[in-house]
Amino acid sequence: MDFKNFKIPYSIDEKYSKKIAYFSMEFALEQVLKIYSGGLGFLAGSHMRSAYNLKQDLVGIGILWKFGYYDQARNHDQTLQPTWTKKMYSFLEDTGIKFQIEIHSAPVWVKVWYLDPEIFHTAPMFFLSTDVPENDHISKTISHKLYDANESTKLAQYILLGKGGAKLIDELNIEREVYHLNEAHGLPAAFYLLKKYGGNLKKVKEKLVFTTHTPEEAGNEKHNLKLCYDMSYFSGMSMEEAKKLEGSDGELFNHSLCALKMARIANGVSQLHGVVSRAMWSKYSGICEIKSITNAQEFKYWSDKQLYNAKDENDETVFDYRKKTLKKRLFNIVADQTGNLFNPNVFTIVWARRFAGYKRADLLLHDKDRFYKLLNNPKYPVQIIWAGKPYPMDYSSISTFNTLVEESKNHANMAVLTGYELSLSKSLKQGSDLWLNNPRVPREASGTSGMSAAMNGSVNLSTDDGWIPEFAKHGENSFVVPKCDYEKMSIYEQDNYDLNALYEILEKEILPTYYDEPKKWRKIQQNAMNDVKDQFNSDRMADEYYEVLYNQKM
Repeated sequence: MDFKNFKIPYSIDEKYSKKIAYFSMEFALEQVLKIYSGGLGFLAGSHMRSAYNLKQDLVGIGILWKFGYYDQARNHDQTLQPTWTKKMYSFLEDTGIKFQIEIHSAPVWVKVWYLDPEIFHTAPMFFLSTDVPENDHISKTISHKLYDANESTKLAQYILLGKGGAKLIDELNIEREVYHLNEAHGLPAAFYLLKKYGGNLKKVKEKLVFTTHTPEEAGNEKHNLKLCYDMSYFSGMSMEEAKKLEGSDGELFNHSLCALKMARIANGVSQLHGVVSRAMWSKYSGICEIKSITNAQEFKYWSDKQLYNAKDENDETVFDYRKKTLKKRLFNIVADQTGNLFNPNVFTIVWARRFAGYKRADLLLHDKDRFYKLLNNPKYPVQIIWAGKPYPMDYSSISTFNTLVEESKNHANMAVLTGYELSLSKSLKQGSDLWLNNPRVPREASGTSGMSAAMNGSVNLSTDDGWIPEFAKHGENSFVVPKCDYEKMSIYEQDNYDLNALYEILEKEILPTYYDEPKKWRKIQQNAMNDVKDQFNSDRMADEYYEVLYNQKM
């Protein structure tokens, strides 16, 4: 293939003929390609698959992480041990393209790898790497670890994605009408364009759109302005000009705020998150309009076809048999990792996602008496599984993970699994009866794990945050903790309220329904499968990005 004059290798649907470049730090495309950490990557992966389904004129630009995020291993005592192993991919094509970009006032070589759309049925993907012989050791490490803990390295990664990705588009000779930043990591692309257009911000704005994923200002990354400048983040713009453009007080540079100033339009990732974002950023002048496009997951990839067929044919026996088979498969993994033998006839709860403080992995354990009562209920037995990767330097979340591991040693019906990547995620969604999601409201911008759980007949029990208000009908397709006046509560009060509500719903509604009214439970499963199928399929989302973001004029 001639990469110097790249053409999308499939025929484009007229409806999606606007030319898009999609920048993301991570993409979860398939288990074998370990260049993602969590929800942001899962979302981007589904988006790329839907772009292929709909034959959109879109290319994905990311980074080929030599060591991925990290491999989740265990110490002798079963506690978490992050390890880093070099990854090899024979299915990526060397484009032969190499170019230099400036990072920390020095030239750094960038090599480009290509993922053909037919391999995983995605949009055409380009991955950047600095791990080449021409670079010194420090420059090579830029593309080693996703979200490197070193601040300068992390900024260099953002520059590689943004400036490197924007330069790649020039190298490929593919005109792109829209540069879409999935989160603000790729913002250096905007400064690259600003330099290219001789400082004409209006021309940059015409091209730039931005998706924000963070519902609170503290969660939006800020770095020291001088460090950003020293790292060549601004492509030659002076520190004073960059600060004036970004427009906040103090010595920190707020990437998301600056993205909202440089983009022509932006979006939050659920209806609620759009409202929260508009309120949060409204105190700043000169920011672009913030729309809402609710996240979704790709139906073809995530859903269990046999379960849907049995549902559509009203075959209850086959439906229940299939679900039990999926549970058995998951329980083989549980047995292999933990030595616990789970029973497919027992109600199984799963909590699995990135371990982060606000997601409250261990909330159920805050009331030990009630937790033990739940685990040892002879009338309504349960099994509980936890899985997820904490950030390798987030010692508080690692401690939560390890506390759960320690607790699990006392119970044959509690397990904590390692290796939460695409493959295990799929197994957990297929093999769970209940998908537990209990972030502190309103801190979950969207959350998408519950969508793909519902696509596998796993019923959501959730706090009322993110995508849940758009989906949930309590007792019909899911179970939801009723919202409270959280703003007037301390964190301690909020946690206690949610904890009590979760146990009440579990003990009084969910478990009796599952064991005493199996017909009603099956109906809830199937309602969820129906309600999630179109509305939360990423084909709808990829279409909406064209309609709401890409095709809008300034």
